[in-house]
Amino acid sequence: MIDAKQIRGKVVVVTGGARGIGLATATALQTLGAQIAIGDIDEAAVKEVGTARGFELYGKLDVTDQNSFESFLDDVERTIGPIDVLINNAGIMPTGKLVDEPDQVTRRILDINVYGVILGSKLGLRRMLPRGRGHIINIASLAGETHIPGLATYNASKHAVLGFTDTLREEYRGTGLHFSSVLPTLTNTELGAGVTAPSLLRPAEPEEIADAIAELIVAPKSKVRVTALAGFIAQVVGLLPEKLGDGIGRALGSGRAFLDDVDADQRKAYEERARGV
Repeated sequence: MIDAKQIRGKVVVVTGGARGIGLATATALQTLGAQIAIGDIDEAAVKEVGTARGFELYGKLDVTDQNSFESFLDDVERTIGPIDVLINNAGIMPTGKLVDEPDQVTRRILDINVYGVILGSKLGLRRMLPRGRGHIINIASLAGETHIPGLATYNASKHAVLGFTDTLREEYRGTGLHFSSVLPTLTNTELGAGVTAPSLLRPAEPEEIADAIAELIVAPKSKVRVTALAGFIAQVVGLLPEKLGDGIGRALGSGRAFLDDVDADQRKAYEERARGV
């Protein structure tokens, strides 16, 4: 049971907050009494859900643009108050073999998934350090601890997020700030459209990720993996000899899940949006 008293009144910023994990998280934290600001590159969508949910602040946010990000955070602090929690959630997951990935898509993945997280964390730090308090939560992925065919650049981006967040945790040890990574398995959102989860690993619901983030805010720790089973399997496989670990991954279907088993028609709308088509 989450203690709402430890979340009530906190000012929480969620990037990529118009849909999926971001929206589920903003909604869950609002229910627990947090004051919510969501930003998203999709201006129409963020205004629609922000109005419908009654969030304290919502608006267009391009996490790859420093002026956009800084202006958004300034608006939050001017309108609501000092930021307590910054959740760098915005991210994209185009699928396919690397040899077929256009360079502009490669750059787009890295710009949003890596640079956007680094930029957001830097801007958050500049606000939180003088106060001696704050929590930066970066949404990574279990892909950041594994290697999944069809997601080479995405895997690279999430490995980067994990290494980056762990480094901040040590670099700013003793400052009063907290740094956490969230590692979801394949999640039942538009990002996972048309993808069949590997054997034994059901997709996580966005509400499960939201609950895990709420628990992190109440009791900060460096990492949380969702689902627990998927996280356990990923950790165990990572400790095994390479041939055995890779063989288990193939047996579970990880080699096909994001390549041969993808339903291209179901995934078409998301792929076009993620690729900026």
